Amino acid sequence: MNERANTQANHGLHREDLQEASHAFRQEHDLLGERAVPADAYWGIHTLRAMENFPVSGQPAHPELLRALVLVKKAAAQANRALGLLPDPVAGAILDACDDVFEGVHAPAGGWAAQFPVDALQGGAGTSTNMNVNEVLANRAIERLGGTRGEYGRVHPLDHVNLSQSTNDVFPTALRIAAIRLLGPLSEAFAGLQTALQEKENAFDDVLKVGRTQLQDAVPMLLGQEFGAWAQAVARDRWRLYKAEERLRQVNLGGTAIGTGLNAERQYVFTVVEHLRDLTGLGLARSDSMIDSTQNCDVFVEVSGLVKTAAVNLVKIANDLRLLASGPHAGLGEIRLPPMQAGSSIMPGKVNPVIPEMVNQAAFQVMGNDLVITQAAAAGQLELNAFLPVIARNLLEMMSLLTQATRLLTARCIRGIEPDRERCASLVEQSSALVTALATRIGHEAASDAASAAVAGGRTIREELRLRLAAGTLVDADGTPFTEPMLTAALDPIEMTRPGIPGKKPAKRRKSP
Repeated sequence: MNERANTQANHGLHREDLQEASHAFRQEHDLLGERAVPADAYWGIHTLRAMENFPVSGQPAHPELLRALVLVKKAAAQANRALGLLPDPVAGAILDACDDVFEGVHAPAGGWAAQFPVDALQGGAGTSTNMNVNEVLANRAIERLGGTRGEYGRVHPLDHVNLSQSTNDVFPTALRIAAIRLLGPLSEAFAGLQTALQEKENAFDDVLKVGRTQLQDAVPMLLGQEFGAWAQAVARDRWRLYKAEERLRQVNLGGTAIGTGLNAERQYVFTVVEHLRDLTGLGLARSDSMIDSTQNCDVFVEVSGLVKTAAVNLVKIANDLRLLASGPHAGLGEIRLPPMQAGSSIMPGKVNPVIPEMVNQAAFQVMGNDLVITQAAAAGQLELNAFLPVIARNLLEMMSLLTQATRLLTARCIRGIEPDRERCASLVEQSSALVTALATRIGHEAASDAASAAVAGGRTIREELRLRLAAGTLVDADGTPFTEPMLTAALDPIEMTRPGIPGKKPAKRRKSP
């Protein structure tokens, strides 16, 4: 039985169960009628209906989204109390309830998280999750005032907890806060990966290897240069993710249903974000156009795109690691990844690159999430996007997923990588990559002929060129016959990793007239 089914069974949500043990339930009503709600639940009838209507993914809303929603409710209660819209006892009880839930104290059996069972995928633009939070806070506030859960005459989920608000300004505001909260750890994870790659760049700056294009031998390079290139890509991702917070700071809280602020006092509209900014410690600001912020979700597509871009770079790095470590005897085998676990149920001694493979899968999921967000944002109509729940689920999930995958890649793979120096050096000597350095010296056609002859004769490029040197047929572009020192300098693979033509003396500067 899955977690969702367990939740339903434990709370007796089947109709036949509701008819039994009625003493364990309380009666609540909404515009559709009356229903029995488990007496020990902090949630109420609106949550009950959502649980029945949306048992689809088995996953509730992201914990950061729920935490952000509680902060939004607290900011609203503070603003409403300051304006005299909420009586002090009621406002105080709501604020205390927010603190209890946010800080995880005075929790019922199963913890506060169990009181938010509504599926992340739901109709209504997030109304069910908003109502779930309203009911939990209202019932906890009622207890704070000495009452019993369900006594909404004391504290009402809508009249008090949701005062001056709509799902349509509360939910997107909370989503922005949650996304900002998750961007920080994601950026830090990429900072850690960047540092680890740079450390390997320095450690491997003397390891010569073959550089490849289209998976074919190209020219020599240093293993440190390869790691350095990855570090640069990750550094760009780190900066992009860090700056993405700026895109999320403008919120539409106070705009209520469509951004006009209907049913919210004017002073509330101008002060509630100040309260929220103080509570979160984030640089939040009221949107210049709350109607725009209520109906348009392009900012989430933009941020999602930046996370996807980071995932793309991780896939590139993970694939490169797998190739460089392939074999190890029948593949490239230039680096050794730290062994994490036995790799096969049938092949003894096999060890697979499981961490890069995990990173790939996490990144593929992130790319899929980005597509869902793109489609959902485009599907908004007129004054509201009804598909914010799926945007929220996918945006927050992709951030959490990529953060953990990046941390694991750093700790369980990058930091433990070692080079096979002998293998790298051997492949350089066996490769035709060395001849490229002579193309500008002896001409492309002669260099190509030497490479072909080396392959046909089973010789290395160095051996082939020395045969031609001995025969006196190796001639520089200016007609100067090559000497052994010239050839040795031209074929110095380390020099090939630096700018300029290997083994060629710089041209003398002409004196000024």
